Amino acid sequence: MERYKMSILVRTDIKMSRGKAVAQGAHAAVGAVLICMRRCPEALQTWLDQGAAKIALRVGSEEEMLGLVARAQQLGLVTYVVEDMGLTEVPPGTRTCAAIGPGPESLVDQVTGSLRLL
Repeated sequence: MERYKMSILVRTDIKMSRGKAVAQGAHAAVGAVLICMRRCPEALQTWLDQGAAKIALRVGSEEEMLGLVARAQQLGLVTYVVEDMGLTEVPPGTRTCAAIGPGPESLVDQVTGSLRLL
């Protein structure tokens, strides 16, 4: 059986503390899981049964992040983009992070396999 995973894309071009980046990544993961619960519960269960693998990756701009999200959507993967409320470190509406998956590792890697670890 193919492995399933989730990639969390974190923008490195905006000023976020480490704690803020972690919280934003968590928002992305939770958002993607909630979508997956409705859209593809079997994939979610497979991912959970396999240990819910997640990887945090760097993206250098909003444009890069959104381009990767669009590519993932073309492949039928679950995606979720975090838009911050602007209560702490970044302006309201700032797109800080995105999640791709959970989904088959081979598909997720087609989108995010060349990115560097956070």
